[in-house]
Amino acid sequence: MTQALFFQYLFAGISYGVIYAIVAIGFNIIYNTTGIINFAQGEFVMLGGMISISLLQFVPLPVAIALAVLITMLVGALIEIVFIRWLDKPSVLRMIIITIGLSILIREVALHIWGESIRSLPYFVGNELTTVSFGAVRISPQVLWVVGVCGIMVLGLSLFFKMTSVGREMRACSANRTAAMLCGINTRNMVTLSFILSAGIGALAGCVMSPITYTQYDSGTSLAIKGFTVAILGGLGNSMGAVAAGILLGIIEAYSVAVVPLAFQDAISIAILLIILFVRPYGIFGSSTAARLTEF
Repeated sequence: MTQALFFQYLFAGISYGVIYAIVAIGFNIIYNTTGIINFAQGEFVMLGGMISISLLQFVPLPVAIALAVLITMLVGALIEIVFIRWLDKPSVLRMIIITIGLSILIREVALHIWGESIRSLPYFVGNELTTVSFGAVRISPQVLWVVGVCGIMVLGLSLFFKMTSVGREMRACSANRTAAMLCGINTRNMVTLSFILSAGIGALAGCVMSPITYTQYDSGTSLAIKGFTVAILGGLGNSMGAVAAGILLGIIEAYSVAVVPLAFQDAISIAILLIILFVRPYGIFGSSTAARLTEF
C-alpha cells in the first residue's frame, strides 16, 4: 500500500467515523436522559436526507436542510409523545422492541413516500469531481463539510450540556430522575427534548453526508447498527468515547476494504459488537454501570 493510498483510506475512515459517532451520540442523548435505547435513531438520519432532497425542488439548499432538520425534530417529538411518554417504567427489552417497531414503521412510510430509488443532495461545493489536495492525498470538499459540521455538533452539544441550564437539567435527569423531579425539573419535557435533540443532530448529519453516501429509504438500518456498535464501544452514555470509537470503527472499515469485499463491510460492525458484548459489555471508555443494558 502506497503512502498516498494509506492516507486516502485514513481520511475516508475519519469521515465515516464521525458520522457513526453522531448516530452514537444520538443514542447517548436519549439513553442518558431516559435509559432508553432508541433503535429508530438511524431513521432520523435517513429522514433528514430524504426530506431535504424533496424540499430542494422548492427552496434553496440551506433552507431545505434547515426545514428538514426542523421536520425531523418534530417527528422525534411526536414519537416520544405518542409512543413513549405513556409507558410506566417499561423494561429495557420492551423499549428495544418498541423502538425497533418504530424503526420499521418509519422505514415503511419512507418506502411509500420516496420509493426504492437512491437519492442524494448536490455537493455543497463544486461537484463529485472537485477535490482538495493535502500533499499526495486528494479528497472531496464534502468530506471536510462532514467532518467540520459533525465536529461542530459534538462541540456544541458538549457546551450545551455543561453551560446551559436546560443542559444541566437533562444531566440531572440522567443522574437521578426521581431527585430531578423533587427539585422541580419537568422530567417529561426533558425526555421530549432529548428525542428532539437526537432527531435534529441525526437529520443534520443525514443532510451533510447525503452527497457522498447517498440516501435510500432503508439506509438508516445500517447506520443504527453501526451507531449502536460505536455507542457500546465508546461506553454507553459517554459521548466523547463515542467520538473516539466512531473514528476507530470508521478507520477499521476503511482499511478492511483492502482485504474484505465491500458487501461484507457491515459484518465487521456486527462482529465487533458481538465481541464487545461478550468481552467488555460496558465498552472501552465506559463504566460497568452501562452493562445493565445487556442484562435482560
